[in-house]
Amino acid sequence: MKTYNDIYLDARKLLKNAGVEAYSLEARLLLSYAAGKNTAEFQRDMRLFASPEYEAEAVRLLRRRAEGEPVAYITGEWEFLGLPMIVTPATLIPRIDTELIAETTIEFLRGAESPRVLDLCTGTGCIGIATAKNIAAARVVLADISQEALKIARKNAALNGVSSRVMAVEADALSAPAPILRDFSLLVCNPPYIPSGDIAGLDVSVRSYEPHSALDGGEDGLMFYRSVCEKWTGTLLPGARVIFECGVGQSQSLRALGEAAGLRFVEARKDTLGIDRAIIFEK
Repeated sequence: MKTYNDIYLDARKLLKNAGVEAYSLEARLLLSYAAGKNTAEFQRDMRLFASPEYEAEAVRLLRRRAEGEPVAYITGEWEFLGLPMIVTPATLIPRIDTELIAETTIEFLRGAESPRVLDLCTGTGCIGIATAKNIAAARVVLADISQEALKIARKNAALNGVSSRVMAVEADALSAPAPILRDFSLLVCNPPYIPSGDIAGLDVSVRSYEPHSALDGGEDGLMFYRSVCEKWTGTLLPGARVIFECGVGQSQSLRALGEAAGLRFVEARKDTLGIDRAIIFEK
């Protein structure tokens, strides 16, 4: 019979050999999930012996990850800005890059009086929900074309205790907004921005598991940016902010699209790799 530590060492080796970059972290996450423990509890119990049934379940989950399935889809959960988020294959997995977008949104809204926020292309709802969690006066609309994604976003709003201030609505960012969507203080949008031709070259964990509808930004990757700038600025109050998550190498093109639509460029904020990630405009 093996201890949890024995199984953890085997799991690290398996994931490392499979090319998983964060093999130690992901081994802990999967093995903790299999044990029904959080990572601190799992770490505490490393010297204990595990049952054969646990070992078999751990092997099954590890094989799924080794074949490319993301940890978040295996466990059904992920963390975003310290908040728990339910995820399914109907939604993109929240990225650490996107935390910069949420942090920027929260920063701009501090001190605002009853701001109304539109999180367009919301997916899991992570940006809008983090905003509502940190800005008590905010009222947030989560908008997405995917009904399955909206179901998850509603669950995440409830999970994080902000359902009373968050509404999820179906909306297509490529079409004009419904008249009811108006008078927003801030529009934040993390749209699909991968050029269609680049999707086949993405890592298997993205290409084969995450929804292509949430990745594919059209031939040049700018299709959604173009539509939001042209069709959605009418939902904003004068002086409102627009915050986009930006793909690699797209910041200058996005700036030009925003300015052509009558928005004033404010700044571009870089992520931890020095890539322009948050592109900020003012109406």
